[in-house]
Amino acid sequence: MEHIYPIFDKMLSREDKEKMLGQHGIMVWFTGLSGSGKSTIAIALERELHKRGVLCRILDGDNIRTGINKNLGFSKADRVENIRRIAEVAKLFVDTGIVTIAAFISPSNDIREMAADIIGRDDFLEVYVSTPIEECERRDVKGLYAKARRGEIKDFTGISAPFEVPTHPALVLDTSVLSLKESVDRLLELVMSRIHLTK
Repeated sequence: MEHIYPIFDKMLSREDKEKMLGQHGIMVWFTGLSGSGKSTIAIALERELHKRGVLCRILDGDNIRTGINKNLGFSKADRVENIRRIAEVAKLFVDTGIVTIAAFISPSNDIREMAADIIGRDDFLEVYVSTPIEECERRDVKGLYAKARRGEIKDFTGISAPFEVPTHPALVLDTSVLSLKESVDRLLELVMSRIHLTK
């Protein structure tokens, strides 16, 4: 059974890919409430890394829920499967040497631990966007929080479903007190030290 997937032995290694790219693949995993600023920061980080010649890939609801996970709903089991698939896809990117950025609520420590285990803990940087719920609600242009408070959306994280604060995040960003630039600058300090550019 140990050679059931013999192609793995013939494929180029992660080290081969990273040497070609001149960078080390890592996972930057944003977690936080809806409206906390995860996607906004992720996009800004990608742009700043791109300027520095770093190859990146953002994974978020728009390119996951409309593609690989379009068959999933929002039940507890489907939410776990959503994150599991995301983590498996992310692992492929990270193992190719790509700096991969994920922006998902991923509300429980268990679900984030699962993602870290799949991707590899040495490559997993958890970033908690800790913006208070009051600020998230104020920003909510889609009215999701209002609908959740009226009971029109069930199991809405922060209102009718819990959000567990990460126990050991690599970085905490509160966008109600930090500007976008300040948040990205802190991320760059963290991320650039892990990429180990060799080009």
